Amino acid sequence: MKQLLNTLYVTTPGTGLRKDGETVLIEREDSLPGRIPMHMLGSLVVFGGVWISPPLIEACASGGITIVLLNRQGRFQARIEGPVSGNVLLRRAQYKASESAVGTGIVQAIVAGKIANQRAVLMRTLRDRPEAGSDADTEAGSALRPATERLADILRRLRRPDQDIDALRGLEGEAGQVYFAVFDHLLRTDTDPVLRFHGRSRRPPRDATNALLSFLYTLLVHDCRAALESVGLDPAVGFLHRDRPGRPSLALDLMEELRPILADRLALSLINRRQIQGSDIRALDGGAVLLTDDARKTVLTAWQERKRESRRHPFLGESAPIGLVPFLQAQMLARHLRGDLDAYPPWLWK
Repeated sequence: MKQLLNTLYVTTPGTGLRKDGETVLIEREDSLPGRIPMHMLGSLVVFGGVWISPPLIEACASGGITIVLLNRQGRFQARIEGPVSGNVLLRRAQYKASESAVGTGIVQAIVAGKIANQRAVLMRTLRDRPEAGSDADTEAGSALRPATERLADILRRLRRPDQDIDALRGLEGEAGQVYFAVFDHLLRTDTDPVLRFHGRSRRPPRDATNALLSFLYTLLVHDCRAALESVGLDPAVGFLHRDRPGRPSLALDLMEELRPILADRLALSLINRRQIQGSDIRALDGGAVLLTDDARKTVLTAWQERKRESRRHPFLGESAPIGLVPFLQAQMLARHLRGDLDAYPPWLWK
């Protein structure tokens, strides 16, 4: 099984990264230098205001270590990597599938996995918080239970054999509206109303929870893109997401079934455990809301810890770190496109 390599996140402006032998030297004026061996790294993710020496860039490119550049708000800016040698036969199969019924089947599986996992998130809250269905919290119970039933109904409609990709996209959008309409009921924000969720908003996020979700999605899509490239697939040619110049459509496809579990549940945990609070956000002119630098560090630490947790893969029947799930799913997708698997098996959380 693939080794789970580390991702080095550098968020503090003024930090310098340079090559020192076979290590990355992390330099800051207010602290002692840090070091990390390059053989332990899979990628570097650096935020605005961090500089990287040309020798380190060269070493990363030749050593297969991807460098991702984000601005100070956490938005993707650029990606630096060495030559990518995709499997030409696999990529031809991928391109052919994107124009055939094979692609429709992949979209159906991805959307089914996403909706099933969204429903599992709601069901877990009902299970872990019995008060959600009691008189102590009738508003949450009256919202969550019908939402789980509506998602189950969408899943049934999704499995009809006559669905085309546009119809599947419509069902995915319908499920997203149901899910995020009750997302605020999953949050314990009574003592910190600043963290209330007011519906999904992006580009820019308009509240603290949206800022947290958007940041986690940025981290997840990076991992999904790396996973696809590791098996030789083209991250730019997707099935669910339409092609658009500069957009990693297949990486966005792969992350859909993983969003509810890897990102949404971590966001809920951080807020409900008071690790992220109202003081951890800052508002910009125009209504945008962003995480503070300290809050991003908290999220990155929790993200790395979550990726080390092990879960049983429902299809493979083996336990693996959560951080390897995108790589395992990329392998399943590649096997399906090669004809080794009859269908793509989405990762379902139970």
